[in-house]
Amino acid sequence: MERVLNPRLIGIRGPVEGGVFALSDGEISIGRDRANTLLIEDSSISRSHCSIHKAGEDRFEIRDLGSRNGTAINGIPVSRRVLGDGDEIRLGECHFLFLLWDSSEPANVVIDEASLETGTFRQLPREAAEPLLDEAASVSASLEVLIRLGTQIHTARGTREIAQLLLETILRAIPAERGAVLLFDGAHDDPAFASSRDRLGNLDPPLRAFSEIVAQVRREAVGVIADGAGDPRERPWRVLAAPITTRESILGVIYLEGSHPGTAFENKHVELAQAAGGIAGMPFENARRLEWLESENRRLREAIDLDHDMIGAGPRMRDVFQFVAKVAPTDATILIRGESGTGKELVAQSIHRNSPRAARRFAAINCAALAESLLESELFGHEKGAFTGAMLQKKGKLEIADGGTLFLDEVGELPLSFQTKLLRVLQEREFERVGGTQPIRVDVRLIAATNRDLESAIATGAFRKDLYYRLNVVSLTMPPLRDHREDISLLARHFAVKHARAARRKVEGISPEALACLEAYDWPGNVRELENAVERAVVLGSTDLLIPDDLPEVVLENGPAPAEPVGGYYQTVREQKKRAILAALEQSGGRYTDAAKLLGVHPNYLHRLVRNLNLKEAVKKVSGA
Repeated sequence: MERVLNPRLIGIRGPVEGGVFALSDGEISIGRDRANTLLIEDSSISRSHCSIHKAGEDRFEIRDLGSRNGTAINGIPVSRRVLGDGDEIRLGECHFLFLLWDSSEPANVVIDEASLETGTFRQLPREAAEPLLDEAASVSASLEVLIRLGTQIHTARGTREIAQLLLETILRAIPAERGAVLLFDGAHDDPAFASSRDRLGNLDPPLRAFSEIVAQVRREAVGVIADGAGDPRERPWRVLAAPITTRESILGVIYLEGSHPGTAFENKHVELAQAAGGIAGMPFENARRLEWLESENRRLREAIDLDHDMIGAGPRMRDVFQFVAKVAPTDATILIRGESGTGKELVAQSIHRNSPRAARRFAAINCAALAESLLESELFGHEKGAFTGAMLQKKGKLEIADGGTLFLDEVGELPLSFQTKLLRVLQEREFERVGGTQPIRVDVRLIAATNRDLESAIATGAFRKDLYYRLNVVSLTMPPLRDHREDISLLARHFAVKHARAARRKVEGISPEALACLEAYDWPGNVRELENAVERAVVLGSTDLLIPDDLPEVVLENGPAPAEPVGGYYQTVREQKKRAILAALEQSGGRYTDAAKLLGVHPNYLHRLVRNLNLKEAVKKVSGA
C-alpha cells in the first residue's frame, strides 16, 4: 500500500495523553488562550505557546512563540524547526509524537520451506558479473540501469524506500512479474526485513520465496536461476535470485519470480541483479544502522524520562529505572543491595539527580575504606586541635551534604560502635564535630548500599537491628550481570567507545565471536569486571575490531568454542596459525616457552592460542605427551 500523507499529533504523555490532533494546510496555534486552534488548558502551557504550519508538500515547521517553558524537539529546546516523522514534541508537561505518514502494510512475503525438484538450476559465482561488460549488445542498456540506480539510491531515505527503488529499477530491465528484497540479521534464517513489488507498480504483493534458493545465495554469494513445476495444479514457476553485498558481508537477497509463459531469465539478468545488489549493499547497511539508532533513541526516550548514567534495555534494568522514577521525588531513606560491581552508586546518583535535592551536594563515603577514627572525622568533621594533625576546622560529609544526599557505600562494614553514632544522627538529624560541643542540625537524605547479607550479620551480632530498620525503609536489590545478559553487548560497546577515546585509538566495534564470549561468561565481578575486560581489550588489541584474542583468559576459558568460519580468508589464516603452532611445539619437544620464542610471542599468549584454536589434543600428539 502506498504511503498516505496524514500529518497529526499524538498525545503520549501529560494532560494530552491519548489525544489525536490532525494538522491542516493552514497554521495551527497551540496555547492556553481560547483563541488558539489547539486549546490546552494546562498551567505548564503558555497562552500562546507555539505554532505549526505547512512549509512544503510534506514539510511542517514548528515555531516557539516566546513561551515560558519553551518548546523542545526530542529533548532539545528549539525556537524554529522543521519536523521529522516520529519527532517527539514537548510543550511544558505535554508530550506529543509527530507523525507525517500513515503506516504502510508489511510486505506479504512468505518463506517456503518446501524441498525443490527443479527442472533446471543454474548458479553464477559472484565474479561472473564481470563478463557483462564484454557483451557489446547489452552493455549500454545495463550500464544505463546501474547508473540510474547508483544516482537515485543515495537520495532514498530509509530501508523500505531503498528496497522499492531497487525493485522498480530491476523490474524495468529484467522480465520478472514481481520481486522482493530480503534482508537478514547475522545467520538468522528468517528475514529481518522484507519488501516486495510487482511490474505494475503495486507495493507488497504476495510472494513465495523458496528457502532453499535463498539459503544458497546467502551461503555461497552466488546468483541463481531456477525453473520448476512445483505443485502440478499450479503454473510452472521461474526464479532469479542474487546476493545484496557489501565488501565484507552478504546482507540479503534480491528475489525475482515469474510464471508467465514468456518469462525467461538469462545469465545477463543474473549478472545485472548481482551488480545492482553490490550497488545497494552499502546504502542498505547505512540505512539500517541509522534506523536502529533512531529506534534505540526513541526507545530510550519513551522508557523513562530520567537523568542517569545507567545502561540497560532488558526487563531487569527497566525495573531499576522504574524504581528510581518512583522514589526519587520522595525523601525516603533507601537501602541498595547487590553484589560488588552492579552499579549501586550509579543508582544512588540517579536518585539524587532526579530528586528535588538535585541542585545541592551528593556526598559519598566508603565505610569499608576507612578506620573508625578516620571515618568519624570524615563523616562528622572535626574542630581545630581535636587531635594531633587537626590544624584546621574541617566540615564532614554530613555537613557538606546539608540539603542534599549522603551516600554510605558498604554500610555493612561499619564497626558496631560507630553504628550507634550513625543511628543517633538518623533519629535526631543532628551531630557534633569531633572535638566540638555545639550540635549541628542537618537536612540530608540518606542512601546506603551494601553487598553483605545484613540479616545474617544481625543474627551474628555484627549489625544492629534498629539501624537496619532505620536504613531499610525502601529497598532495591541490583541484579547481577549474569541475570541480565541481554545488556552485556550494550554495555560492552559503550565501554569500547569510552576507552577507545581515552586511549586515542580507533575501535570500530566488537566482533560477533568476542561478543559471544562476553555473553557466555558469568561475570562474578559484574559490570565493573566487564568494563575492565573491555578496557584491556582496547589497550592490547591491534585491529579495528575487538576479537576474542584481546579478551582476558578467564573470559575465553568460560566462553563458547569459536565457530569454524566457512571458507575464505579467515579459514586460511586459522589453518596457518594451527600449523605454525604445532610445528613450533613439535620442534621444541612440547615446551611452551621454547615454542613461544620460535614463534615470537609470549608464552601466555601461546597457551591462549592453543585453547582458542582447540589444539590441546593435537599438541599432546606432536609433543608425545
